[in-house]
Amino acid sequence: MNKKIFIVMLVIIAIGGIAFFAFKNKNDNSQKIDTGEKNANIILFYWKGCPHCENVDKFIQENKVKEKIQFDELEIFYEKNNAKLMEEKAGECGIDTKELGVPFLWNSGKCFSGDADIINFLKSQLGEQQ
Repeated sequence: MNKKIFIVMLVIIAIGGIAFFAFKNKNDNSQKIDTGEKNANIILFYWKGCPHCENVDKFIQENKVKEKIQFDELEIFYEKNNAKLMEEKAGECGIDTKELGVPFLWNSGKCFSGDADIINFLKSQLGEQQ
């Protein structure tokens, strides 16, 4: 009888372990920072505390841009991998990393830098959506 209980307990522990790791991996994947490597056509790079980034964010909020245009937002100060990705994307546009700053927007090989250029780009995209 003890052997049967032991086997049942092992099976329950195994199933519980498998369920735990499956659930944990599912949650971990949903919480990972998107590096833009999926199929993102538009990536907005920003830094928390940047006043020009805040101007762009204010425009995005006021115009409900996220509801109309799909894009990724990647923070570059605290997330160094995002900063490296921004440098790669800027390199595609021929921008020297010494001249690179935020906010910076990459759109399928086209680059926009600074709040005014990015807001104008977003306005043009919103115009196409309407």
